[in-house]
Amino acid sequence: MPKILLVDDERALVKGLKLSFEREGYLIATAHTGPEALQRVEDEKPDLVVLDIMLPELDGLEVCKRIRQSSTIPIIMLTARSEDIDKILGLEMGADDYLTKPFNTRELLARVKAHLRRLEWNSPEQQQCTEAGALVIDHLKRRVTVHGKEADLTAKEFDILATLAANPGRVYTRENLLETIWGYKYFGDVRNVDVHVRRLREKIEPNPAEPEYVMTRWGMGYYFREH
Repeated sequence: MPKILLVDDERALVKGLKLSFEREGYLIATAHTGPEALQRVEDEKPDLVVLDIMLPELDGLEVCKRIRQSSTIPIIMLTARSEDIDKILGLEMGADDYLTKPFNTRELLARVKAHLRRLEWNSPEQQQCTEAGALVIDHLKRRVTVHGKEADLTAKEFDILATLAANPGRVYTRENLLETIWGYKYFGDVRNVDVHVRRLREKIEPNPAEPEYVMTRWGMGYYFREH
């Protein structure tokens, strides 16, 4: 049974979300401050974190950054503001997704379910490994190495790479990747894909400005170059 960590200083909101998630069969842990959230991650080992940006003592962006130093669990950021900078900063810190308050609880539940389903995902061909030059993708262990050194990818970064590598040369539009990787319609916000691809390139490409693996087909989308 998946365990979800809900982090928000609005206690009434957390209480309501906790009841809704428990009705869906999830185990729930809660936190109301940044330091408390980090402690819960260490103690509870949740499968997914729903994390508000505006937290006392330590904001959600810093909490996300610190979680990413030791874990690839999915993180969905919540923000009370609609400014693009908040969303982009959350993705830059390693968040997988975000929702702007106020939001529909059913939508949050749908996104949580989609992210948890992705944790069980294997490549379409079910191959064990893909090798391309110095890059090796172990699909079963969800592990990527470049020149023998492990690349510390988040779950979404791995899924993007594995999806593209499963069909070298095939161009995936940003909308294709949103549906395939995130598992639901994303209302046209393709910046999520662009940020994740940029971070992926920084981790696997010798020169991210001139990629060798994850390529861009301008005006269309992304593809994995055949080696």
